[in-house]
Amino acid sequence: MATPKKTIIKKAAPAKKKAVATKKAVATKKVAAVKEVVPAKKAAPAERYLYAVGRRKTAVAQVRLYPLATASEEKVLVNNREARAYFGTPALEANALAPLKTAGLESNFRVSLLVRGGGMNGQSDASKLAIARALLKHDELLRPTLKAAGFLTRDARSVERKKPGLKKARKSPQWSKR
Repeated sequence: MATPKKTIIKKAAPAKKKAVATKKAVATKKVAAVKEVVPAKKAAPAERYLYAVGRRKTAVAQVRLYPLATASEEKVLVNNREARAYFGTPALEANALAPLKTAGLESNFRVSLLVRGGGMNGQSDASKLAIARALLKHDELLRPTLKAAGFLTRDARSVERKKPGLKKARKSPQWSKR
């Protein structure tokens, strides 16, 4: 006896189209509802600043110079601390802020520095280069003044690597006859 073959008719295709159409309609209704509920917010004017990066040895300094409306707001922050507290000595602080003093703009900007790597001396020199580069973005006419003072030169000197067979970069082991 032979068994009869069963034929299956698929009628699911039209139902899927309806489901997709309803999902789209629901999605557009939700979007429309959200647009009605949430009013359009005006973006607050972002505080404008001049940005630059300076490097020295293994230290990297990122600076933001914010123009000041009044001189009373004047301050210098290094890693979210006062510059005097961060650098420790007045000499290092003066070295870092020397480009501002040379350009005569120390009361025109609020300085925010993010410094990483190296020691205090390297960080101070990296900050000096970063501030000088940011001042150039402010006014290109400051270039001769900053260049003459040596603030725009990247000091590429760094620690020499230790070579194999030596005690330090160049010091050889003590020679013994026997």
